[in-house]
Amino acid sequence: MPFRSKIIRMAFVCLCALLPGGVCAEGIDTEHLFGFMIGTDIGKVGEREFQSQTFGRFARNGGNYRAIGQEFQLEFVPVRNVRVELGTSFTSHFIRGVPSLEDRRQLSWEGISVDLRYRFLDRDAAAFGFTMVVETYATRINETTAAAVRSYGTGLTLAFDREVIPNVAVAALNLIYQPEWTRQVGIGTAEQESTVGAAFAMMVRTRPDFLLGGEARYLRQYEGIGLQELTGQALFVGPTAYFQLSPRSRLTAAWSIQAWGRPAGSNAALDLANFERHHVRLRFGVNF
Repeated sequence: MPFRSKIIRMAFVCLCALLPGGVCAEGIDTEHLFGFMIGTDIGKVGEREFQSQTFGRFARNGGNYRAIGQEFQLEFVPVRNVRVELGTSFTSHFIRGVPSLEDRRQLSWEGISVDLRYRFLDRDAAAFGFTMVVETYATRINETTAAAVRSYGTGLTLAFDREVIPNVAVAALNLIYQPEWTRQVGIGTAEQESTVGAAFAMMVRTRPDFLLGGEARYLRQYEGIGLQELTGQALFVGPTAYFQLSPRSRLTAAWSIQAWGRPAGSNAALDLANFERHHVRLRFGVNF
């Protein structure tokens, strides 16, 4: 069976895990439950929220590599089933002795983003939840090399989730497509790339204010926005924890490690040319 067919089949199997059984009662809120994935809940009409998100990426081929991003976001729900999020971000890089990357140590304002979500299916009225997410962003710093660029991208995510045990355990599936256009400042060269992937998660409530689980993400990176040439692929797995700090505030912490990867044309066990070895995310939010 061709490799792409296997991936499609695996995504279909994950989706089927969300389908059986009937309508779920109201229970776990998945809006901010996951670390690297997206839940289908979007909040109530009129709800407003401030969110601070820290994302760390560590370890590439040889040398020392550290990239830490800090994003601040405002979220609001203007009408039923629609959520809007506005964000701005800063990024810090420390790169030394990494092959093909210039040594850098800098802190910069990165860019802005707009996240739009529309919920097609609510778990309270259907067998599973389904939300489409479109995120558009513009950045002035390359997230990998820290070089000055003019970069524009759009991320499309189809999010599905279902409470497999009402008010106790929830499963989620994300299907991802992220095209990006980049122009190097001062050089004029331009390039296009894209990432596609599928992610699956399971979270279990162990206390009324605490959920624990894990996420697995399979990503493929291509040259060109039309998936013209594969440059690398990687599988990330790791734990996620969600803390409900108060009725208005919450904290999500997640760590993901590259368990398997392969650059195009290589038999390596990891792809540290296109992806990092470790991803860490810490997200704090408060309603107001």
